[in-house]
Amino acid sequence: MPDRTRRRVLVGAGLYAATALVGCGKAHSLESGSDGLELSAADWDANSPPELEFLFEARVQLHLPPLDVGPTPEGTRLIFLVKGGTFEGPHLRGRVVPDAGADWVRIRPDGIGILDVRFCLETHDKALLYVYWQGRFWSAPEDADYATDLEKADDPAGAWRYYFRAAPQFETGDRRYAWLNNVIAVTKSRTGDGGPIHRVFAVK
Repeated sequence: MPDRTRRRVLVGAGLYAATALVGCGKAHSLESGSDGLELSAADWDANSPPELEFLFEARVQLHLPPLDVGPTPEGTRLIFLVKGGTFEGPHLRGRVVPDAGADWVRIRPDGIGILDVRFCLETHDKALLYVYWQGRFWSAPEDADYATDLEKADDPAGAWRYYFRAAPQFETGDRRYAWLNNVIAVTKSRTGDGGPIHRVFAVK
């Protein structure tokens, strides 16, 4: 196959995959009860930053304390096993499946936490969603104890004292939620009440 034809096939396949994200509303918008993201020329501006749309908030419970592998050649390794939890938002809600994942945290020599998270969500209507992400966690040294205290009361107003962000991706075989397979998301996360609290946003 000539290169030009191959490129056209790949572009066409990409556009075909994008049309699977169908819904109703404005360009690149999600609507509750729809099949996902609609692509449209309306209001499109290639130079503007991408917009975010709230998907859900997940309150994840962890088994504490974490497993401490200790200082390795790649940094100090901590493993936080997922105990359970709940999630809820305008597009989906349900529970965090108990004992179905973990956060394999690596603390670099400069003190930055490198997050490697994998676990499962179960929606209220029994769809299983596999979620995985990379992220970053850090604070000023004087705020480190506060930032890493997972058992403190939830304190949204104090979460400015640390940086806790991640980029989730989803996998599911359930056709009702297949649109999640094609969405890039980001989190604005904080710690408290026994684990992380993730506010998850789709990148439109």
